[in-house]
Amino acid sequence: MEELNCWRCGASLAELTLPIERRDECPACRVQLYVCRFCEFYDPKMAKQCREPVADEVKEKDRANFCGYFKPSPKAYVPVDSSSANRAKANLDALFGEATTTNAPSSARDALDELFGKN
Repeated sequence: MEELNCWRCGASLAELTLPIERRDECPACRVQLYVCRFCEFYDPKMAKQCREPVADEVKEKDRANFCGYFKPSPKAYVPVDSSSANRAKANLDALFGEATTTNAPSSARDALDELFGKN
């Protein structure tokens, strides 16, 4: 089994005994772990944001719940990308299903130089 990391902060959960219980929290950030956002069935693109067709709908995806289908996902933690350009590119990639190529300048100064033909 792959190592589990907290769905919010990415801290290792190797010290926790499995299975994860409803009251378990991340030892680093104290966030609840028995939540939809940490489940293998969580999918924000699906109706009710869950791929399990018979599971009851849970409104708050980041709060502990009583879902009997909960299975922790080793891929739940996704590091936050602070760059809005990278976020936009990732959204385009997700939308079109392939990597988009851009010749974006590496800095604002390069963009201005390119705009005014000072290359």
